[in-house]
Amino acid sequence: MENLWLVFSLLSAVAAALVAIFGKIGLQAVDANAATALRAAIMTVFLFLVVTVQGSYQQVLALFNDKKALLFIALSGIAGASSWLFYFLALKFGKVAQVAPIDKLSVVLAVIFAVVFLGEKVAFWNGVGIAFIAVGAIIVALS
Repeated sequence: MENLWLVFSLLSAVAAALVAIFGKIGLQAVDANAATALRAAIMTVFLFLVVTVQGSYQQVLALFNDKKALLFIALSGIAGASSWLFYFLALKFGKVAQVAPIDKLSVVLAVIFAVVFLGEKVAFWNGVGIAFIAVGAIIVALS
């Protein structure tokens, strides 16, 4: 249980990698924004099925009682949808090997935002690692 975050993080990385591959193949002859809208609809249905199977459907309704949580979840949804729109547009016009590394600069930005807005602390070696991610993403994308 202590390393459950790592298991889920790795599964997330695999799923995100498949988004790039499946998305690039699917976007060959269609509009990127229409494809993103369809993807979002499919995700909505899939996720509501997951919540229903888990028996936690009532938790979705409970979110509407917590205005702060609802606001930030809505903002997260808008940011996520914007990210998908831009990601699919980038995949439409670029190579996965270029788009995916630049997209992963979100890791660097997330850490910076966490420090600035959430007051999280980053140790020196973590900062060095984040800098390597930034430089590495740029080198991979531009080579």
